[in-house]
Amino acid sequence: MRIPVKSTLAATAAASLALVPGAAGPGGADWPMWGGTPGRNMVGAMSGAPTRWNVKTKENIKWVAPLGSHAYGNPVVSGGMVFVGTNNELVLDPRQAGDRGVLMALRESDGRFLWQHTSEKLATGAVNDWPQQGVASSPLVEGDRLYYVSNRAELICLDTQGFTDGENDGPLTAEIFKGPKDADVVWRFDMIARVGAFPHNLANSSPVSYGDLVYVSTSNGLDESHAKVPSPKAPTIVAVKKKTGELVWKDNAVGGRILHGQWSSPAVGKIGDTVHLVSGQGDGWVRGFEALTGEKLWEFDLNPKGAVWPKNRNEVVSTPIVVDNVVYLASGQDPEHGDGPGHLYAIDATKRGDITRTGRIWHYDKIRRSISTGALHDGILYYADFSGFLHALDAKTGKPFWVHDTLAAVWGSPYVVDGKVYLGNEDGNIVILQAGKEKKLIAEIDMGSSVYSTAVAANNTLYVVNRDHLFAIRGGAGQ
Repeated sequence: MRIPVKSTLAATAAASLALVPGAAGPGGADWPMWGGTPGRNMVGAMSGAPTRWNVKTKENIKWVAPLGSHAYGNPVVSGGMVFVGTNNELVLDPRQAGDRGVLMALRESDGRFLWQHTSEKLATGAVNDWPQQGVASSPLVEGDRLYYVSNRAELICLDTQGFTDGENDGPLTAEIFKGPKDADVVWRFDMIARVGAFPHNLANSSPVSYGDLVYVSTSNGLDESHAKVPSPKAPTIVAVKKKTGELVWKDNAVGGRILHGQWSSPAVGKIGDTVHLVSGQGDGWVRGFEALTGEKLWEFDLNPKGAVWPKNRNEVVSTPIVVDNVVYLASGQDPEHGDGPGHLYAIDATKRGDITRTGRIWHYDKIRRSISTGALHDGILYYADFSGFLHALDAKTGKPFWVHDTLAAVWGSPYVVDGKVYLGNEDGNIVILQAGKEKKLIAEIDMGSSVYSTAVAANNTLYVVNRDHLFAIRGGAGQ
């Protein structure tokens, strides 16, 4: 279902087409969103990326910031600040104690805590908001505005300065906490109240934008019995105005066919002459929409014909990447379901309609279930699976160059920077390999506890989050 797009948005379409960044890494030194750019390709820009550090001796550690007891959301870096989601085990403000989701703002230069935004857990409990899991959304930062999805399935817009600037930006001005270390909420879009979403276990979408709109997945899913979709009419995707949070369009192509949850974050890319919003969805399909209007352009089934859930039919947890008119995406399942067969595709997104056959460029079936996002650099696609294998494939043919076993489950994504591939695993190791057609292991570094997120670089510093700390890593630091 779609609601009419405002004429003012249509009028900006031509100008907006030129604003979608390329998918080869952010143009600037910051890393302002999940994937660095709207195309979500996990490739960054940094020279001299470190291959040696020690979290115990602090060798090459610029600074360390304590987080809660669980951190799944990835850090982003923008405007001299680092933003990261976690839970409330640290309790930075006694007035905001208890189990909450927390978004923290830190100073980029030294990791000093600046302000936080906290959200109480939903009263419905684990079925919608799993205990102690905190914030799993990676924020989007544009100028002085930050957008993220809270554990309460709210798309929230914040002033990046918090209340440190002495101003209360609106339209929302009735915050409960207004101290100098509290967040300044600009607007809030409650996806449960506004569109009837029923997030399964946790809302986690990482926002992406185009023109005047910001997009997220609603995480609408099954009930506690895993047998019923309580809100089959709730949309999978919403598009709202950046400045006000006003709903512009929504789409529910999935309907009641949700297999489990809907945890894939959307991507945006220019494909042909049209800017697409690309969304991996809860029925195991990926779909492309015209970004400004929400018109469905194409759809592709990521599962073989006849596949049956949950044995060999998968949902989509990975985020699609968009590079040179092609969408790359793997299927997978909730990590609690463990290991199983997966599928990775390259899709020609210039096609229209059901392009499951006509849009398939290649299919790689030697991958296991994946919740990771791809990194495409110099014609090689790097993709990890939950079983701990990193696959390096020819992006044009899908033929493998090499596969590396990290020996533990992988929740995060490969990240390519400075000719190296970084990948963390559940055993707490960061594996560093040389990017290229031949496999070469450079280093394996112990982070002290599980790494569920993805290493990213900004302003010549590498950021790695383990279960409960954020590390800023830079050659020559901490010595």
